[in-house]
Amino acid sequence: MAEVGRVAVRDPGALLPGGFWAAVAVWLERPQVANKRLCGVRLDARRSVGFPRAEACGHSPITGPQQEERAAARPCLRSLSGGLGPGPSTGPELGTAGRGPEESQPRRPQGEDPREAAAAAQLAGCPGQPGKAGVREGDFPASDLDSLWDAFSRSLAGGNPEMLAFLTGSRAGSQPEAPSELDVVLRTVIPKTGPHCPLAAPRREIVVQDVLNGTVTFLPLEEDDRGNVKVEMSNVYQVRLSQSQEEWFISILIFCPEKWHSDGIVYPKPAWLVEELLARLARWSVESKRSGFKSTLSLISIIKYSKTYQMLKEKYKDMVKHPGRGIDVRRRKIWDMYGPQTCLEEGAITPNDKNLFPHVDWLIGNHSDELTPWIPVIAARSSYGCRFFVLPCCFFGFTGKYSRRQSRKTQYREYLDFIKEVGLACGFHVEEDCLRIPSTKRVCLIGKSRTYSPAGEGSMDEQRTQYINSRRGRPMSPPGEAPAPPPPRAALGRAGHPDGPQAPDAEAAKGGAEARANQLWLSGFQPREKAERVRNCATLPRDFIDQVVLQVAHLLLDGEQLNTGSAPSSSSKAWNRGGSLSLAEVARKLDRGTLQRLKRECGGLQTLLRNNHQVFEVLNGSVHIRDWREEKPHRQQCPEAKRRLFSEAFKTRICWFFSHHPDGCVLPSDGCPFAHGPAELRPPQTPKRQKQVL
Repeated sequence: MAEVGRVAVRDPGALLPGGFWAAVAVWLERPQVANKRLCGVRLDARRSVGFPRAEACGHSPITGPQQEERAAARPCLRSLSGGLGPGPSTGPELGTAGRGPEESQPRRPQGEDPREAAAAAQLAGCPGQPGKAGVREGDFPASDLDSLWDAFSRSLAGGNPEMLAFLTGSRAGSQPEAPSELDVVLRTVIPKTGPHCPLAAPRREIVVQDVLNGTVTFLPLEEDDRGNVKVEMSNVYQVRLSQSQEEWFISILIFCPEKWHSDGIVYPKPAWLVEELLARLARWSVESKRSGFKSTLSLISIIKYSKTYQMLKEKYKDMVKHPGRGIDVRRRKIWDMYGPQTCLEEGAITPNDKNLFPHVDWLIGNHSDELTPWIPVIAARSSYGCRFFVLPCCFFGFTGKYSRRQSRKTQYREYLDFIKEVGLACGFHVEEDCLRIPSTKRVCLIGKSRTYSPAGEGSMDEQRTQYINSRRGRPMSPPGEAPAPPPPRAALGRAGHPDGPQAPDAEAAKGGAEARANQLWLSGFQPREKAERVRNCATLPRDFIDQVVLQVAHLLLDGEQLNTGSAPSSSSKAWNRGGSLSLAEVARKLDRGTLQRLKRECGGLQTLLRNNHQVFEVLNGSVHIRDWREEKPHRQQCPEAKRRLFSEAFKTRICWFFSHHPDGCVLPSDGCPFAHGPAELRPPQTPKRQKQVL
């Protein structure tokens, strides 16, 4: 055996050892996060078993009173189907949260609601819980884990002391009365299939977690010609957490490094385990992130997903031929690659009776912006058989930007709950999942079936109308509760606003009349403009930008007078680098008119200062004068493309410091990329455009 890699872990937040087990849970349940050649895993079974010993290996899992005592001391026991279990060996699919004994939770009192216990376990932050991710009835029964572990334990006693020492580590000589319990998981690792690996088959592993010893051992399984399954000794490896003199270390050990066989997919090279996996585990161990979202692809089987995904790629790799219609308010450049046979339209959709799709099966809102909350409504009113899929991104309500109503959640989580509430109010059973896409906004909501029969369409549509109108100016109901009761439909028709059926609101009445005249479902909806207005401070007048730059530079230089076109001073004092101010401090020094003008631009003051990177450096919410003496090493490390652009722009603009800084430019003329005076100016070079190949 050999330790192939070790890394020291800094733990300023005192998250270890619990953070280590949270990191292990990611590699155990979602290895595709680190190994991009994997599709995922399926957790087939989980057991609490006795610790194997040379004198008595192969005994059955712990039973009797001792089992109950240890069940009470285990951190969080949870079945792979999502519920809490009463003990470690009463069913085929029980798991631990993987925390150390110092973080153990008390046993659930008799009569306690399992759902409340599950919620309490989640609030306690127990890491490593498998939840429902990818759990389906596997190809192999869960009883396989019992027979596999018993056979492996007997082999340890029958003449494999090296493997026993590798598995037990520092506990090899522990006394029989010492705690001797392991968490053993049987999982199926599912590789991606593609042109380069079309025959890659799922691989099974036994994963042994020893909480007290801080080790996780991965035992690959192989099947011989006779169908016998055994541990493949050549690819056994272990992740270990250790502590020395108040410093934590994470190591990776390989049982037989000289016999390690890398297939490049499920079992990468040892160098990858050290350089990639070990580094990720160390980083994840000290990250205190908790996600309020479900695991990726939690609604489907990972194996079925992998097979179906590859089948669709092969079948539709030339061009997707499902009949469909795409509508966007702006034409996209990518449309040109599809050809005339693809129905793509440039236009705006306004939620009204004219924009329904009675003959479609699915209404898909892919980053649909202001139409996002209307997607379930349009789908519900198009036909009883129409379903919806929506991928929310920007936060919009029914008539404009979404206004937050709760501060206990993130804005993204609150908005997803709002869209889910809309779907429920429209009569859908709404499901949530996470897509496997490279985006921070990858949670989708799906409505595939209705909560009512076709005969109830009339009354349900009445409820939809009431809900849509109730969302104007009313607080959002908490998740799981019905929306606040809206006023009667007749009152809505008279006043045009849910809050004013008795008070004569002229604006509300006008809006209601406008909606009825245009067949709108709610007045006030405005689609995006066809032409997107640039608001990144680039279109502001040059004299306004120069004025703000001079004001901010004056503040940073401690009030020292700036030059306004005259030659810089030639004193021999040190070059004034100025101080550093937060963006908030700078904003307080600017006049109100300037701030109002900047607020109308995306990013405001910060964007303007970043755009003027020749003068300023903005970092972590603070701004200071850029010192170009520190920029030279960075330019030498730039890639070839950036160096080429730098050479093309050399001396094409006047140096701001030469013209305005009281001490002039910190660089000599031949070393400054900007011109020291009009005599050094070069005409800007127009980049050559590539000829279009027909």
